Amino acid sequence: MTGEPMKRHADDENEIHDVATFQDPAQNVVTPIMRLNAELASQMVWAFARIVRAGHASRAARSPDEDGIIRAQEFEEGDVYMLEKPFDGYFASRYLMDFYDVTDRGICSRMHLHTGLRFVRMMTGPGTTIRVGSLSPFVVTNVAGVTPFVPEQFTDNLPDLPEGVQRTRYNLIVPENSFVDMQIPRGVSHQFNAIGPNAVIDSVHPEESIETFRERMSGFRMMAQTIFLTEDRPDVASCTGGES
Repeated sequence: MTGEPMKRHADDENEIHDVATFQDPAQNVVTPIMRLNAELASQMVWAFARIVRAGHASRAARSPDEDGIIRAQEFEEGDVYMLEKPFDGYFASRYLMDFYDVTDRGICSRMHLHTGLRFVRMMTGPGTTIRVGSLSPFVVTNVAGVTPFVPEQFTDNLPDLPEGVQRTRYNLIVPENSFVDMQIPRGVSHQFNAIGPNAVIDSVHPEESIETFRERMSGFRMMAQTIFLTEDRPDVASCTGGES
């Protein structure tokens, strides 16, 4: 187990750190995987989304199991379901997220970081993109003859900051009908916002047991493993516009 606790209050599900002084310790690495036809992409996205929705409709998944784990949870970007949980001798877990459509909700998710590293596979279907943001530039994998496309990137100003504070936000667009991976080091800022109804994430938390112990949390909860960098969720225009 390495590293010191990052949180001030281990079980706080809305802990906010100072965005003016925050500095990313590393950078997110993005790897485009594939582009699919609309029919196949739609089938795959909805196959994953149905698992999450079944979990949230299940009394067993919404109740603590023998280890006190609740599999069906909610996060700012969408509903989540812990598909595979950690156990003694195996520290990792795996979550599926069924994204909210920000155009339906009228708000965007906030910039945040996690108490442990993450691996996420973003998957989009027809008429849907995912706008990914960070306070540091993305490193994009581009292997000649293998990488299928290079995603669009641009910068703007992070919205809803305290008076006198300005931070550059780096943005990357996951196009419709595509799979894109992102490796997120521990403590590195990021946000996801789905624009459209057909988007899911398959997310591996390689050290969930370790980070829960390190932070002295009372249980496995995505919100408690998260530190936010702004107070309020901004208006939908802040994550649906293009280059400023």
